Amino acid sequence: MADNFYELLGVGRDVSDEDLKKAYRKLALKYHPDRNPDDKEAEEQFKQVSHAYEVLKDPEKRAAYDRYGAKVFEGGIGGGGGSHDPFEMFREVYEGAGGGGFGGIFDELFGGGRSSGQGGARGGANLQYDLTVSLEEAASGVEKEISFRRAVTCDRCHGNGSEPGTNKKTCNTCGGAGQVTASRGFFQVRQTCPTCHGTGSIIDTPCNQCSGEGRVMKSSQTQVKVPAGVDNGSRLRLSGMGEAGIGGGPTGDLIIVLHVKDHEIFDRDGDDLYCQIPIKFTLAALGGAIDVPTLSGRASLKIPAGTQSGTTFRMRKRGMPSLRGYGNGDQYITVHVEVPKSLTGKQKEQLEAFAKESGDDREPVGKSFFEKAKRFFEEH
Repeated sequence: MADNFYELLGVGRDVSDEDLKKAYRKLALKYHPDRNPDDKEAEEQFKQVSHAYEVLKDPEKRAAYDRYGAKVFEGGIGGGGGSHDPFEMFREVYEGAGGGGFGGIFDELFGGGRSSGQGGARGGANLQYDLTVSLEEAASGVEKEISFRRAVTCDRCHGNGSEPGTNKKTCNTCGGAGQVTASRGFFQVRQTCPTCHGTGSIIDTPCNQCSGEGRVMKSSQTQVKVPAGVDNGSRLRLSGMGEAGIGGGPTGDLIIVLHVKDHEIFDRDGDDLYCQIPIKFTLAALGGAIDVPTLSGRASLKIPAGTQSGTTFRMRKRGMPSLRGYGNGDQYITVHVEVPKSLTGKQKEQLEAFAKESGDDREPVGKSFFEKAKRFFEEH
């Protein structure tokens, strides 16, 4: 067992609870026995990172570890060998030691997928699907059809695992319980039967279609109703659309993770929208109205006379709808005054006449600023 639990999980001693959970989840998925069948090294690594997380996730255990080190928890995994189901072994060891139970950890992080302890039934894993929508679709809501692959119950053996016309036999080692009892130091630990691997029975003639697993991979399609107001990272859960369970276990869920594409006009901050609009300097000086884009179509915006470049206007209730039903956000429009880059002779004469009439030819615009700047330079 590694002595440095933080190093084992790849985190620092000041790691937050959320980052600790993320680090453990990543490593648990990497070394999970289902992903590394017959790999003893991966199984051992899985046990170690799980034990480290069990200690560090509990504030009292973490404080004890920080003060006294890993020796305080020696034996937490238990001595001896022959473990064929790390889930069951951890669950019993930690419950006997007064911990929260390994099953609780796994349920918390993965939402199911562990053995129920009855006949080897195990819930199917949750699946994740990343769905991208446009800002307009996120604003109005949309229905999308998606396709994905998942493990479904074998239609030849109906999840039994045996070739039709043949029967399973009760396991002689565990008597059909799927578990055997073994000693782990001071604890009596129930662990998965090494003969039937927790199913409680032996398949003599595996199904030709699923090779005895009771599940096969197939493509699935479903409609996803995306509600109005979703944002990047919003999640939808479709119950029963994940992977089929094993041995009669429940089917997992499909988790839809939403991604909203960047828009060429609008920037989004929560339920508010922001956009930049150029206006003519004559409009800024004289005032008037312009048509501006909103997600619901064109809208008229009044520009007061003398509007300065960089002025921001607020259009109430023109933003994104609230996902929680609290109405709409606002839209903020920042105007930028465009100065003509070239003038005709007549335009230049007219502007010079305007400058002379307004006195701009005698004193610079922002005279007070230049006076302040002059004093600054004289003092420094």
